[in-house]
Amino acid sequence: MPAMPAVTDSLADAIDALLPQTQCGRCGYDACRPYAQALAGGACDLNRCPPGGEALIAALAVLLGRPARALDAACGPAPPPQRAWIDPDACIGCTKCIRACPVDAIVGAAKRLHGVIADECNGCGLCVAPCPVDCIHLLAQPAPGEAERAARAAVNRRRHQARQRRLAVQQAAPSPAGVSSEVQEALARARALLAARGA
Repeated sequence: MPAMPAVTDSLADAIDALLPQTQCGRCGYDACRPYAQALAGGACDLNRCPPGGEALIAALAVLLGRPARALDAACGPAPPPQRAWIDPDACIGCTKCIRACPVDAIVGAAKRLHGVIADECNGCGLCVAPCPVDCIHLLAQPAPGEAERAARAAVNRRRHQARQRRLAVQQAAPSPAGVSSEVQEALARARALLAARGA
C-alpha cells in the first residue's frame, strides 16, 4: 500500500464524503478512508475510484482544485450498479464470502447456505473471487439518483466502520480463563492453517 503523509482531517473528511464507500480496494488502498487520506495528502491521483467514475473525478477536481483526468485504466473500468447474489443450489457454506464482505452484507454459517442482504450489499464484488464454487453472481441494478447514491454511501460507511470495530474487538478479546497464552497462540496458528487450507 502506498505511504500516506499526514493530512488534515477536514480535507480527508470532505474527500471521503464524496466517495461511494464501496470499500472495494480498486484504488490501491484497502478502503475508501485510506484513499481519501492519501488523496488529501497528495500521495495519489484523483482518478483511481472506478465505482465513482467520471462524476466523482469531476467532483474531486473541483474540491481539490486539480485538473480532472480520465479514470486510471490500471484500476479497472467503472462498474455498473450491481449487487451480489448467491446461488442456493451451489453454495457449500465455506464462509469465505462472509470474511471478504467489507460491510457484513452476507449472512450464514459454516457448512450452511449463505445469503446476501440485498439492501446492504454495496456491489464491491470482493466476495466473488474467494468463492471456490463460483456460486456468487453480480446482478445489475437500476442506476440510483444522486440523493439515493449519497444515502447509500453513508450506509456503506457506517456498516464498514461497524465491521472494523467488531473485528478489532474480536482481535482484542482476552483469552478464556484458565487457557495459557501458549495454548492460545497454538490455537490461533491452527485456525490460520485451517483457514489457509480452506477448511
